[in-house]
Amino acid sequence: MLETHMTFRRTFSLTTTLATSLFSFGAQAADINMVLNWVPTADHSPYFYAKSQGWYEEAGINLTIEAGRGSGAAAQRVGAGMSQIGIADMATVLLSKGQGADAVAIMAVYANSPQGFYWLKSKGIEGPEDFPDHSIGNPPADASRIMWPLFAETVGIAEDSVKFVNVSPQAKLTSLKSGAIDITSDFYNEHDLKLREFGDDLGFVAWRDIGINPYGLSVVVNGDFLEGNKDVVAQFAAITQRAFAACVEDIDPCLEALMAEVSGLDHDNQVDQWNRIKELMADETTTTVALGAFNDERMKVDYQTVETYFELEQPFDVGTAYTNEFLDESIKMPAD
Repeated sequence: MLETHMTFRRTFSLTTTLATSLFSFGAQAADINMVLNWVPTADHSPYFYAKSQGWYEEAGINLTIEAGRGSGAAAQRVGAGMSQIGIADMATVLLSKGQGADAVAIMAVYANSPQGFYWLKSKGIEGPEDFPDHSIGNPPADASRIMWPLFAETVGIAEDSVKFVNVSPQAKLTSLKSGAIDITSDFYNEHDLKLREFGDDLGFVAWRDIGINPYGLSVVVNGDFLEGNKDVVAQFAAITQRAFAACVEDIDPCLEALMAEVSGLDHDNQVDQWNRIKELMADETTTTVALGAFNDERMKVDYQTVETYFELEQPFDVGTAYTNEFLDESIKMPAD
């Protein structure tokens, strides 16, 4: 959503052919291309911080960070081997894997779903029970629209009780403010921006708070690459987990590294985003097992949800879609 007002100061791009760049390794260095889910913001700052500190380089990893165009595109690129590593929403990864993508998640960034609905209380809406006969504005392919039947069933309202209006990601809040729509879906990251814009009139429900809580953004690796380069993946995972832990402890140097490479970011807004992101990173598994760890039972539920509400062309064992083997269990998300 920030793509229209944010650009890289420095362009990260592949400089050699696919054969010699994406899967070639020198004696001391591995060339790794990581495609993000979107343009860089606070939740990507740990990668930039680790890169700025030389941690990847010291481990023999020559990391290229590339802005993305959505989780779907990132999952497809990694699954097809066009990027070795990517950042993508886990439900999207499962869907892509069901369509033949060869991808394995090695770390959960968002242990909780960032998805939520926003509305104005002045519209006579106090909660989801008041959604019927109102309009919801979001893009046609928005995950919240696709999974609307699950939401409606969970909160006890009829699936066809609302009207969906096509609204671009950039126009969600302006459409809500103008009255063109009554409700919109959006990620929790920029919750504070909405609070400042609408104040006490803002209504909000997080999907995770009503029992719909699929894993969100995750670090994903191409399966073939993982199979042939486990040492490299282990190094990358260890550094990345360490970087996230460092940023949880002190976000300032991480945002400094991010903003040195990305223009158009407001520092205070990024701090607010990171504080919300920390909420999304913490659950019972990440605070007791390891920062970034997946829970087996939750992954089974996520697979069942995707299988029910999306089209899986090739069903698969969900255990092949993720692993915790590269995470250091001594590094945990703070419980508070």
